Amino acid sequence: MGLNDEVLLDRLNEHPGLRKQVESMLLVVSDEKGELQEADAAEMQLIEQMRRMGQESLQAWATGQAAKAAELAGQESGVWRGGKKTPVAQHLW
Repeated sequence: MGLNDEVLLDRLNEHPGLRKQVESMLLVVSDEKGELQEADAAEMQLIEQMRRMGQESLQAWATGQAAKAAELAGQESGVWRGGKKTPVAQHLW
């Protein structure tokens, strides 16, 4: 049920912050610099990366939800967006 490589890459490219977090996690896993000699150090790094990825994921989700809500509100009839209040409406606000 997983995404194929092309679709996964396209989706990651839609969310650069999330892509950066995935890249950071992969760097920890590969430990190319050899900095993580102990499991505790690797675990702490991965936990921090997971926390950041969770925050980035929630932010991306919230942004998407806000865009959907704004689009729906714009499609509703009778909704007036923007514009300056007339002098008649000043006393209402």
